[in-house]
Amino acid sequence: EALLGACLASIARAVDAARAVVPRIGVWVVLDACTDGSAGIARAAGVEVITVDARSVGTPRAAGVRAALAAFDDVPARAIWTAHTDADSVVPPNWLTHQLHLARRGSDVVVGTVRPDFRDLDAEQIEAWWATHTPGVANGHVHGANLGLRASALLDAGGFADADVHEDVRLVVEVRSRGGRLVG
Repeated sequence: EALLGACLASIARAVDAARAVVPRIGVWVVLDACTDGSAGIARAAGVEVITVDARSVGTPRAAGVRAALAAFDDVPARAIWTAHTDADSVVPPNWLTHQLHLARRGSDVVVGTVRPDFRDLDAEQIEAWWATHTPGVANGHVHGANLGLRASALLDAGGFADADVHEDVRLVVEVRSRGGRLVG
């Protein structure tokens, strides 16, 4: 609840920038077992809200994908790009346009980096993060909080698994094993 507004504001900026590239864009927020004010925040932001009671990560991501594909059922899956983030993330204004550019160049998966809000970390955690990350360089880790997938590749790989952890990693491994082109 405390972080969702900033996330949705950042997505709104990215959507505004992407409207110059694609004519139709939808945004869905999937709330998993939320009992706080997140639904009101999301509705106030003008996005579609889906609720689930899974207490996991894979099921909510899958629910969001199903809703998006249903809303774009007149568009071939190969022409649909899905972009995923988490409520505690803030995406840059070029988040979607960058992914769409890479998709147009043939990418099926874009694995982005995630930079924590250092205000949420102690000094030791910050030092550990900087020891393993170079700004602007992909670090090889899959993060559901910054992940884009062509819908056809996502579906061909079986979608997001109903899992507590690593649903994103499993999906990317599966897309790659089926010949999907990955940029990260």
